[in-house]
Amino acid sequence: MKRILFFALMIPILTGFQHRPVVWVAVGDSITYLNDHPDETKFRIHKGYLTDVTEKIPWLQYRNQGRNGWTVQRFATEIDSLHIPAGDVYTVFLGTNDWWHGTPLGTWGDYEDRTGAGTVYGSFRILIDKLHQLNAAAPIILITPMQRGDFVYINDPNNNAWGSYRSKDGQSLQQVANAVMDIGRREHLDVVDLYDDSRLSMQRLVHYKRLVDPGTGKYRDYSFPAYTTIPYHPATDAYPYPAGAMDMTFDGLHPSDKGHEEIAKKILSEFRKLIH
Repeated sequence: MKRILFFALMIPILTGFQHRPVVWVAVGDSITYLNDHPDETKFRIHKGYLTDVTEKIPWLQYRNQGRNGWTVQRFATEIDSLHIPAGDVYTVFLGTNDWWHGTPLGTWGDYEDRTGAGTVYGSFRILIDKLHQLNAAAPIILITPMQRGDFVYINDPNNNAWGSYRSKDGQSLQQVANAVMDIGRREHLDVVDLYDDSRLSMQRLVHYKRLVDPGTGKYRDYSFPAYTTIPYHPATDAYPYPAGAMDMTFDGLHPSDKGHEEIAKKILSEFRKLIH
């Protein structure tokens, strides 16, 4: 039914008539938020995935509901005070911060039984229920977290975190991605799988990380996985990701223009399935 209703919205554009605006509400964390705040990346990005998608579908209007550093658990906890707007289609791009902050994964039972915001599964249920409440006919597309290298915040190097090549609090980021896939499969929601996208693999997130060679005391460019064994000292070391280090991300975590383009391509593919 959701696909049929959404298809009905698309018919005018396919038949040559003027299309009414279709509202895309994008729920997410800093990856989504930064689309509209490139200054907070020191202009390492110029075009985020929201802008990229809507440039290619002009009658699609996005509403950016990205929040810096937020988990799906926090969205679930504060959902009734967020004033998320009603939309014609929703995307939910969350999970990487839950992994880092140690939100317990939980099980499908937590989702099915609505056990609350204590787990990733339970939190997704609260959020998805809210989106259905806002517009029961609107398709919801889930987006898995992408792999992440060693993150160092460009505006404060003391804010840093290791990559998803290691577990955190006994959980892997892949487990979170698998939970998103599981929810999508069981709830018959479309899922954009970024975690298993080979173009966003760990080896392609940055070209290198510039670190002090412990043996020589001089800076050296280390690629993955070599950089995972070299310590970084934010108080004394230079920022480890100069512009030349950027590949799919500009800081090990947040997508560069190139990374956003890959994300946009996959979201466009899902939108076109709904359209056709």
